[in-house]
Amino acid sequence: MRLPFRRRRGAPHTASAISLVLAFSAAPATAVSFTPVPDPNLDLSQLGRVALVGDFSSISLYQYEEQREQLSQNNGTEQLLARMPNGLFAPIVHTDATIRTMCSIDTKDGTVVVLGGNFTSIRGDDPGATATQSNAIALFDPATGAVTPIQGLSGQVNALLCDQERDTVFVGGSFVGSNSTNALAWNVNGNWENLPFTGFNGPVAAITKTPSGSILFGGSFTGLGNASTPSTPDGQVINLSSATISAGSSSLTPGFDDPKNIICKTSGEDGAGNTWLLQDGAPGFWSAQFRHGFRPTKLRLYNTHQDGRGTRTWRFIAMPINGIMNFTYIDPATGQNASCTNECPLSDDKSVRFQDFHFVNVIGMNEFRIDISAFYGSGGGLNGIELFGDDIFSYAVNEFNEPTCAGLKFPSEATTTGPWTVSPSFQSTAEYLTAQLAAPITDESASVVFTPDIRESGHYSVNLYTPGCLQDNTCATRGQVRLTGQMTADPTKSQPIDVTLYQTNNFDKYDQIYFGLVDASSGSFRPRVTMTPLAGQDLTQMTFVAQRVSFTLINSTGGLHGLYEYTPGAPVNASEFMRSAFNRLGSSFSATSAVNALATIGEDTYIAGNFSAGDMRNIVTMKSDNDATAQALDGGLNGEVKSIFVDGTLLYAGGEFTSTADNATRGLNRVAVYNSATDAWSRLGAGVNGKVKRVVGMTMNITSAAPELVVAFSGDFDRLLAFGDVADVEVDGFGVWVPSQGNWLQNLKLPVERIEGILSASILNFEGGHSLYAGALSSFSLGASGAAILNRDSLGRLPIDVETATDSSNGLSKRGMSLADGNIQGVVTGVFDTNNGRNLTILGGHFSAKGSDESTIHNLAIIDGSDNDKVTGLGDQISDDSSFVAMAVQGDVLYAGGRVSGTVNGANVNGLITYNLASRSFNTQPPALSGGNGTVSAIAVRSSTKDVYVGGSFTSAGSLGCPGVCFFSTEASQWNQAGRNLDGNVTVLMWATDNVLIAGGTLTVNTTISTFLARYDATQQSWDVYPGADQLPGPVTALTAGASDGSQIWASGVSSSDGSVYLMKSDGTIWRRAGESALEPGTDIRGLQIFSLTSSHDSDDFLTKDESLLLTGTIVLAGFGTASAVLYHGGDRFVPFALTAATTLSSGSGSIARVFSEHGNFFAKSGGNMPLVFVVLIGLSIALGLTLLIVAAGVILDRIRKKREGYVPAPTSMIDRGSGIARIPPHELLEGLNRHGAPQV
Repeated sequence: MRLPFRRRRGAPHTASAISLVLAFSAAPATAVSFTPVPDPNLDLSQLGRVALVGDFSSISLYQYEEQREQLSQNNGTEQLLARMPNGLFAPIVHTDATIRTMCSIDTKDGTVVVLGGNFTSIRGDDPGATATQSNAIALFDPATGAVTPIQGLSGQVNALLCDQERDTVFVGGSFVGSNSTNALAWNVNGNWENLPFTGFNGPVAAITKTPSGSILFGGSFTGLGNASTPSTPDGQVINLSSATISAGSSSLTPGFDDPKNIICKTSGEDGAGNTWLLQDGAPGFWSAQFRHGFRPTKLRLYNTHQDGRGTRTWRFIAMPINGIMNFTYIDPATGQNASCTNECPLSDDKSVRFQDFHFVNVIGMNEFRIDISAFYGSGGGLNGIELFGDDIFSYAVNEFNEPTCAGLKFPSEATTTGPWTVSPSFQSTAEYLTAQLAAPITDESASVVFTPDIRESGHYSVNLYTPGCLQDNTCATRGQVRLTGQMTADPTKSQPIDVTLYQTNNFDKYDQIYFGLVDASSGSFRPRVTMTPLAGQDLTQMTFVAQRVSFTLINSTGGLHGLYEYTPGAPVNASEFMRSAFNRLGSSFSATSAVNALATIGEDTYIAGNFSAGDMRNIVTMKSDNDATAQALDGGLNGEVKSIFVDGTLLYAGGEFTSTADNATRGLNRVAVYNSATDAWSRLGAGVNGKVKRVVGMTMNITSAAPELVVAFSGDFDRLLAFGDVADVEVDGFGVWVPSQGNWLQNLKLPVERIEGILSASILNFEGGHSLYAGALSSFSLGASGAAILNRDSLGRLPIDVETATDSSNGLSKRGMSLADGNIQGVVTGVFDTNNGRNLTILGGHFSAKGSDESTIHNLAIIDGSDNDKVTGLGDQISDDSSFVAMAVQGDVLYAGGRVSGTVNGANVNGLITYNLASRSFNTQPPALSGGNGTVSAIAVRSSTKDVYVGGSFTSAGSLGCPGVCFFSTEASQWNQAGRNLDGNVTVLMWATDNVLIAGGTLTVNTTISTFLARYDATQQSWDVYPGADQLPGPVTALTAGASDGSQIWASGVSSSDGSVYLMKSDGTIWRRAGESALEPGTDIRGLQIFSLTSSHDSDDFLTKDESLLLTGTIVLAGFGTASAVLYHGGDRFVPFALTAATTLSSGSGSIARVFSEHGNFFAKSGGNMPLVFVVLIGLSIALGLTLLIVAAGVILDRIRKKREGYVPAPTSMIDRGSGIARIPPHELLEGLNRHGAPQV
């Protein structure tokens, strides 16, 4: 079954999930749907409290097939996202880069969502969907789920305005399309429309519709205009030397037969080695095939006069279009302009050294051929050929740059460092350089310096071209690059280039890396762009590519400094610009100003960016009235505003400011909210510690059933700054402000979602209530660090915030966490203690947490539910470097083992400690464990004797030799050896019965028999090899009982031969491997536990129909990916159960170490238990009924007996009674007791 996009009720996992479902239950169905998975039906009724612990920051139960542990991407790709019925985000459209803006508009076929960004491909979320090339803009149809590219743009889209009144989408960005630059219109009929002013001379960042109905553009432009040709055209020389040259009908005369003779020959001199000739009387051709594309504007030909020969007529055929080109030229005989196509003339006048032919149509090509059809004298030929263009490029492949033979003073060039190789062009326009880099990636791993041939100073758009990764199959290893450079000799006249970009685009793209003044090349200064890998990327291998950088001179109608008002239908007249109040405002900004964001509240339009005018700084408001003047917002802000979001009368801003411009409101720190009703700025906490790039609205359920608006901030920051009694919070460039709580979502101690990533845009309350989001987000139903309570169909928080320990001795390795190496992180083990009226939750591992007294707790925390959830630790007697991996409570004493060291009451401890939970103090400690690694991996209490068995890597306990396994007698308070015939390292212990202990690890029995699993008979105090243990492929790392009587067991570990994980079950004699094809490399099973079910599944040889096996750790399932907990139902049936996120930001999935419960009745089956009070009442009723039945039966039987024995009623009068007694002597009455029959009187 598939649920429609509307918010139907799913299995709720938190209170917020329930309310989200209710809030959206009435939304209409669309093609976007989410598939629920069957309920796991775990029977927790006999277990009491149940907890999941591990190394994670957030957790979700698996409810929908679309859920994954890693939705947020760190490779620059973003998705169109919708929320599943459980409130979590799921992608419905994928792109290969960013979605920067979106809007919705009604068409004749229904409502569509327009997506804009810098992506080059797009695909739906259906299985098997393939990426379709889509440059910067596409449509999403929510009714069908279809995605449709809108062809015609090249570049990136930054802003969209869907104007339903005009059935038009206004598009702004940094692109070329149709005959416009940076601004276009698209109508709902599917056609592009040029705006009357053909765009802007700089990028557009924002578009809004003013209250008066005009269209307002904001950006980094200085005027209307389009790309312009240089004042001296045809100035760039196209390099023919790198082309493959061929010819047809070449002369057979040595010295004149090589078509390469005419390359780089500009003297016009005839002779061998300088001239190429055709055979006598034969037409022929001269051809050049290039490894890059180009757009020539002028052809220069040098005719030959060798022996009276020469070319009379010719034609130029461009490839790959196979078209004959049209030219204009000046006839040297008449001096008049002329044109030609398929028979272009070439003069035979020896005084004419060359002739220039100008292309009528400037088109792209990568090959051309000159066909010579007629000739002078005996045959045709040429002395030289040159090709010119206007496009200014610097190619990474240096031989594509201008030739040295052209004699240019400052030719375009490129210099490189690093292991570069030339890659084929594939579907790209030019071959490019590729470098394979190995970690660590630094800015010195490789570099390219692009140096263009700039002939004149002016405003240029500088663009970097990046070839797509699909064509060379390098998408998995592409990364980020950094671009730097200085464009003017005087640094104060321009901003330096410092841009970071992803190279993960599927298809070719270009990114604008600079717009502004560029100085012409000179002897003292040349503009240069340097590209290097971004240092510090988390890549083991990086594919670094470099193709070309272009410099495009921009023409403009000036006077606009980032702001322009356009009234559709009205003529565009530059002389009337200043009639618009908005244009007047823009003209008052400085030339380097930029408008980044636009919004409206009522009749006011808000303009934000990086500008100043009079006392206005970076954000202003203006009425939609040509006579209006701009108003500063409470003094404005003292730094650039990058993004704004409006909610009613509130305007949220993010950028690089720290206070209002007049310093009246300080401590804003890059985020703030402005109240238009009170004209006042307010702080959002204490702000963040880095630049904010995006401010986007979203909805969440925080404390009630109704969703409320929250505001997401994305950018280059890693901390939410401390304020009040709230400490700094580490984040990864993403924070969510909750207005109703006056706090950041990350600070709330509530059962709320955890969201991480980037949010670029949103459409709230779209199509009847639900919302659409653009970005790269991962979300989990509960933000909980290290531990969570598992309920029947939900998760709950424990009142503790666990943080990953930072000491260097505990580097995390999710696969194969090892006590020996110290590779332990997060919460590893736990126990509930309810002995003697206590209500304690105890967590152990390698972590830190805050105690209730604000002290820092390390590695073992005690939560007292009977004392307002007070959190305490062990104090400072245990080393902070310790790690606890096994715990058990016996009576009032906690036994905790692991990689533990310290000094308790003056005595050294190692491997194991004991702690009195009643007095909250350390006991006299057992003698320390030593030998091996001195670590404890497992603790198991024998129920009949209360003895505590410990297993690990040690050889002695105090002075007692007991390798691998030792037990501590709680009555005698001393160590004892568990048998004398076991040696090795133990990783896991389990009591199969009260007399049989099973140990897994790397073991030796009877000094000679190696095994991975051994069995201990406590009555005989002897070890033997577990039956069939030789069938195990490697050491056992996890164990659990497979039957309540201990006759069956499950085991998992890692194969000694190939390192693969295994899962096996034993019936007491034979082992069988389970789910081998489903568990993929990278799987790390850290815990196993059988659960009873409330609803049956199909049974098989592994599991009964009312049981399932829970695997915890890092489980990689074929066809799914990574899950932190998985249910196994037999055969190859694995179903994800719980998904987590890592505690280390941006490091992907977390892991679950184990599940523990208050009671160990995992095999107990519930029968629909009812409350105890009803059980008591029913029992009393049954007892009373039985009593009444017994009394009634006694009365009836007594009457029957009396009747059978001839009983008649005795007289009731006192006279009769008295006389009767008098007539019977007492002895006769007593004598009649032993007679048979009726008494005789």
